[in-house]
Amino acid sequence: MKKSVFRGILLLGAVLLLWLEPALKSQAKDKEAGTTIKAGIYAGDISLEGMTAQEAKEAVESYIASLSSVEITLLAAENAEVVTTAGELGISWGNPEIVEEALSLGTKGNIVQRYKVLRDLEYENKIYPIELEFDITAINRILTEQCSQYDRAAVDATLTRENGEFVVQEGQEGYLLDVEHSIDTVYEYLTGEWNKEPCSIALNIEVSTPRGTAEELMQVKDVLGTFTTSYSTSNSSRSANVANGCRLIDGTLLYPGDEFSCYDAVSPFTEGNGYYMAGSYLNGKVVDSLGGGICQVSTTLYNAVLLAELDVTERHNHSMIVTYVDPSADAAIAESSGKDFKFVNSTDYPIYIEGHTGSDKKITFTIYGVETRDEGHSVQYVSEVLETINPQTEVLYPDATLPIGVVNITGAHIGYKARLWKIVKENGVEVSREVINTSSYKMVPRSAVVGISTPDPNAYNVLMEAIATNDINHVRNTASILAAQAAQAAAAQAAAEQQAAAQPVQ
Repeated sequence: MKKSVFRGILLLGAVLLLWLEPALKSQAKDKEAGTTIKAGIYAGDISLEGMTAQEAKEAVESYIASLSSVEITLLAAENAEVVTTAGELGISWGNPEIVEEALSLGTKGNIVQRYKVLRDLEYENKIYPIELEFDITAINRILTEQCSQYDRAAVDATLTRENGEFVVQEGQEGYLLDVEHSIDTVYEYLTGEWNKEPCSIALNIEVSTPRGTAEELMQVKDVLGTFTTSYSTSNSSRSANVANGCRLIDGTLLYPGDEFSCYDAVSPFTEGNGYYMAGSYLNGKVVDSLGGGICQVSTTLYNAVLLAELDVTERHNHSMIVTYVDPSADAAIAESSGKDFKFVNSTDYPIYIEGHTGSDKKITFTIYGVETRDEGHSVQYVSEVLETINPQTEVLYPDATLPIGVVNITGAHIGYKARLWKIVKENGVEVSREVINTSSYKMVPRSAVVGISTPDPNAYNVLMEAIATNDINHVRNTASILAAQAAQAAAAQAAAEQQAAAQPVQ
């Protein structure tokens, strides 16, 4: 019995040795040949059989490099084609760790485990997928530098007024590349769906619809408000500035909810933008500046806006009273003090602003839209002066750089406090009355710059005594007399010198 068991054990051992023989021989062969990858192991379509880790790495990297020249076409706005390559998009190997896994396959574990792996490889190859990576920064750069150039802003439908008739220009759709989502789209396609062949990828494009249709704009034909002021007393430079500011505003189309900034429309105040030096208010004085007179433009538009009953969002009065509208009916704009005139199209329809100046030196703004107010509705604006502040003194400024006789007078400005009432009537009956603004205008006394330069000390003293009276008329008369006396003395001196020069030499 014992002999029989012993023979059975020997027989089992022999069978086991026969079964493990291939694994033992393979292990011995590995030790002899060095560490290489077994047969039947692939990276993608690349056989790694017999390769060292370095060789396998180089083989896969060579394959990746071969993909760098494959063209990738990115479809930007309106399917504009931007052709790039996988290399330019930063292609790289995403899972290089498979080399170490392939190398260890069939060499780790106990003898039974290794034998099983090798037997499996005889019947079915082990294929490691090659994962690709792409550089997000490179994708972003190509999208922003090359694809975004095909973006196009939406162009709203617009109106022009030609020969008293409105003409509609159709709008145009806008396209904007969504860079953030397009990066994801490109990356996910190339790392997940790409078949390694030339391909096209549609980018994420946002389409913006233009505002306005021909049908909508053709409704804009009703006069909502119109107002005219005169600048007949203005010199040529101020007149040119008024006409230029009117031209810059003329033709403005505002859709519901749009806010209009008068300053933005007429600035910058430069010669290149059509402006000249002309008088304007600054710190209680009249000084020459580029664009002087532009406030008459904003004021005229302000009154048209009031009659159209649009929402005024910003308005400032002048520092001193103006003569072309009643107190509190003005609207100043000034770069130095940040003043602007703004309003919103608070109607449910587009509005069109028409500006006009003519040889009669009148400026008119007319606001067109869709009249929704009742036929019997009317609105009126009434200025109320609350206080008048008259100058009590005069101011004189001696100037040693000017000769005696020069007296430059600046007129006085009466100060006012005023408010503007809005009176609404329905079918001739007043239904409401409200104050829409209050204004304060500076009082500025009459002043004069007086020339005091003279070589005659007596004349200087006489003039300074006159200046001390703070009476501009007295100073002007005194300066005139002194200037005449100086002229007579100079003429007499010149005659004497001429006579002396004519005497024969003894």
